[in-house]
Amino acid sequence: MADTIVKAAVKDELSEMNVSSDFYDALDSEVSDLLADAAQRADDNDRKTVQARDL
Repeated sequence: MADTIVKAAVKDELSEMNVSSDFYDALDSEVSDLLADAAQRADDNDRKTVQARDL
């Protein structure tokens, strides 16, 4: 699996919480799926640019 997320940024954002090591893999998977869906939507609309509305 590609590392899509930046662990340090996640830690900073959740600074008041403990983060388990398996959370990062699950989050990375969710983000990868979200990006693939957005890219597919852009492609379906004959665009090569992924835009906010694709989310």
